[in-house]
Amino acid sequence: MLIDLHNHTCHFSPDAKSTIDDFITGAVNKGLAVAAITEHYEYKNPDPNDNIQTFDLDLYTKTFKEWKKKCPSSLKLLMGVEFGYQTHTASDIDEIASTAPFDIVILSNHLFRGVDVFFSKEVYKLPVKARHAEYVSKLVEMAENCNNFDVLGHFDYVNKRNPDLSVNMLYDDCPKEFDRLFETLISKEKALEINTATPARRDSMPDAKIIKRYMKMGGKLITVSSDSHIMENIGALIPETCEYLKSLGVKELCYFEGRKVKTFGL
Repeated sequence: MLIDLHNHTCHFSPDAKSTIDDFITGAVNKGLAVAAITEHYEYKNPDPNDNIQTFDLDLYTKTFKEWKKKCPSSLKLLMGVEFGYQTHTASDIDEIASTAPFDIVILSNHLFRGVDVFFSKEVYKLPVKARHAEYVSKLVEMAENCNNFDVLGHFDYVNKRNPDLSVNMLYDDCPKEFDRLFETLISKEKALEINTATPARRDSMPDAKIIKRYMKMGGKLITVSSDSHIMENIGALIPETCEYLKSLGVKELCYFEGRKVKTFGL
C-alpha cells in the first residue's frame, strides 16, 4: 500500500504550484491509496523573505470537504497541516492544532537562527557537524515543548538545500542529539517522518544508522512522505524508500486518520 502524508497545494501554501486537481491526478497516477494535504501554517513567521504565514482554518476545512468529493474511491484524502516551529510559539501551536478537524498534524522546523534554510546564506558556512548538531538540538526542543502533533517532519531539512551534494546528515554527526530526539518522540508516541524530498534532490537515502538507532531505542512509528509542492513530485521515491526501509528491518509504517494512528505492513 502506497501512502504519502506530506503534500502542499497552491490554494493555501504560497510556495506550492499544484492545484488540488493536479494533486488528485498525480496521486491516482502514482497509485497512492492514502494521501494527505498538509498545508504550511507558519505562525508569526519572522523571516521577511518568506511569504508563508497562516491561513483561514475555517475556510480550509470547508474547502477540504469539497476536495474530498473530487477523489475517486481508490484514493483516501486526509486533511492535514504542517506547523512551523519557533520557541515562543509552542503553546500557540498546541492550541491551534485543536481548532480544526485535522487527520494529521506535522510539526517541522524550517528555521536556522531565525531564517528559513531555503533563504539562508549563512547556514552552509558552518562546519557540518556543528550545523547538524544545532539543528537537531532545535528539533529536540521542538519535540519537548510541543505535545499536540502526530509526526515530526523532515529531520534532515537543514541538509536539503546544501549546495555540497556530497554531504549527508549522519547519525555520527550528533549522536547525543539524535538519541535525545528519539527518546522524546518515543516517549510521546510521535512518528518520525522519512521525507523523500531530500534524497530526491541529493540522490542518496537517509543514513541507515539513523533509522536503525531509532528502532533500537524502541521507535516503531515511521511515516514516508514526498513533501510535494509540484505535481511531478507527488509520491516521488515512495516505493524506493519503502524498499530501503524494509532492507533495514522496518516491518511496518503508519499514517493518521482523525489523529489516530493506523499501521500497515511493508
